[in-house]
Amino acid sequence: MNTNAKISGIITILALLVIVIIIAAIALTQNTSNDVQNSDEAFPSAIRKDTHRLTTAENEEVVVVEFLDFECESCGAAHPYVEDLRERYGDRVTFALRYFPLPGHFNSKNAAVAAEAAAQQGELEAMYNRLFSTQLEWGEASESHAPLFRTFAEDLGLDMDQYDEAVADPETLERVESDFNDGRQLGVESTPTFFVNDTKVELRSFEDLEAAIRAELQ
Repeated sequence: MNTNAKISGIITILALLVIVIIIAAIALTQNTSNDVQNSDEAFPSAIRKDTHRLTTAENEEVVVVEFLDFECESCGAAHPYVEDLRERYGDRVTFALRYFPLPGHFNSKNAAVAAEAAAQQGELEAMYNRLFSTQLEWGEASESHAPLFRTFAEDLGLDMDQYDEAVADPETLERVESDFNDGRQLGVESTPTFFVNDTKVELRSFEDLEAAIRAELQ
């Protein structure tokens, strides 16, 4: 074999090696990207882009997320306290809610679907307040109170055709269940469960929530 042939063979081998290295690098990059994506899915943030904000601070440096069940008595007890915190800190703190209907509550999922249907018409907060203010009327029941929730929607002046369509739409329930599934992955087991800047608050009393907020504001 002459010198030119040897050089040509070496060049060919080197070219093949470069191609192999490039292919391996691309595969590694894709695997890393998939790992990151899977990690994000396995450990979601307490708040997502589509999470419902009750108040939105300008820079969202402090974010409070409540996983709640509208039928839960403890959530009902927490509601006025949360409203007080929103009034006092709402200009500096984002307050958000996520649905976590507990399986043991017959109407908790119906209530969450009603809230989500109202949210689609920009009336989440009104329905949220109405459900908690009437909790004693329908909580702990063993029959569906979806018709009652529909009257709440009428009282709020919602477009009832749109409301009925939203309630019947499987995507509305899926939206509720996506919050629930995220909560499970975040370790939520009961309601209300609060996160302040993605850190779960160990709630021995409602004052612990304000203390966590103040610590982040300092």
